Amino acid sequence: MEDLEKIREDFIRESASIDSLIKFNNFKAKYLGKKGLITEKLKRLSSLPKSERRDAGRAINELKSFIEQELESLKQRVTELEIQKKLAKETLDITVPGRYIPPGHIHPVTQVLEEIIEVFVSMGFSVEEGPEVELDYYNFEALNIPKDHPARDMQDTFYVKVSGSNKMESDVVLRTHTSPVQIRGMLKRKPPLKFIAPGKVYRCDADVSHTPMFHQVEGLMVGEDITFSHLKGVLERFIHALFGPETPVRFRPSYFPFTEPSAEVDIGCILCKGQGCRVCKETGWLEVLGAGMVHPKVFEAVGYDIERYTGFAFGMGVERLTMLKFGIDDIRLFFENDLRFLRQF
Repeated sequence: MEDLEKIREDFIRESASIDSLIKFNNFKAKYLGKKGLITEKLKRLSSLPKSERRDAGRAINELKSFIEQELESLKQRVTELEIQKKLAKETLDITVPGRYIPPGHIHPVTQVLEEIIEVFVSMGFSVEEGPEVELDYYNFEALNIPKDHPARDMQDTFYVKVSGSNKMESDVVLRTHTSPVQIRGMLKRKPPLKFIAPGKVYRCDADVSHTPMFHQVEGLMVGEDITFSHLKGVLERFIHALFGPETPVRFRPSYFPFTEPSAEVDIGCILCKGQGCRVCKETGWLEVLGAGMVHPKVFEAVGYDIERYTGFAFGMGVERLTMLKFGIDDIRLFFENDLRFLRQF
């Protein structure tokens, strides 16, 4: 008990000299730390005779509670003291105007991407996501693009190197489109299904109309008795929502390995209104996306019954649509972070 009274007196005396948070933390550790005076007293309780433990334990805990309360008050006092010291050293002129931080806004590509997603969600499509570092199987094989297919040459693929080796790992790629998300989505569940897959994609290409990284939105609808008419209806509604209800739309026969039949979708030139100009190459039309009915081999790859189910798929580049919507002629402007450009949107 004499030891406890001495600890109390020492604590009160020493606390008067604590004038910084560093000293406070050391002072607290001295009494309540893992090797502090109070902690050591509690550890030694077991060595006392059983008849003395109860009273000794009560006395130690009372002293501990006293120290904890005093430390709380001491911390507040020391914190206020340090603030006063800092204010004494610094001069603060409250009449000086604050720095103006202009409010930010959404990037034009993100604006259009969110608008695209909103249009398709309003038509009942859900949103799916997938990995940007993809396996060759999902990016090519399951989409009816085998290793010797010429369409691979059109993709300008980034292949991922094996760690610790100079060899190129041909089974791992940066996805060249968001179509792998369609494969993953079909493998996860059975028809009917209807979703879009927005996200970043990568191709080894760079000029005024191409960048190594860009954004795509692809869509898929699978069920019984899905026809090309459904595809046309969905895409026409989407285009009219994005570019206006008076925008002409046409479908041209085309080829994609993962759809059959396939089509390129054009809109009337938004600059010359179909009269012919440099942008539309005097045709009056601008290509905006590709689409088609899902190829039976894609359904076979995911285990769908090709006699029972049909479906359509489509894909579009978000930067391409943003350039058309805002009349931008160089895709690189999106990624140069020039505020003079970005503030226009």
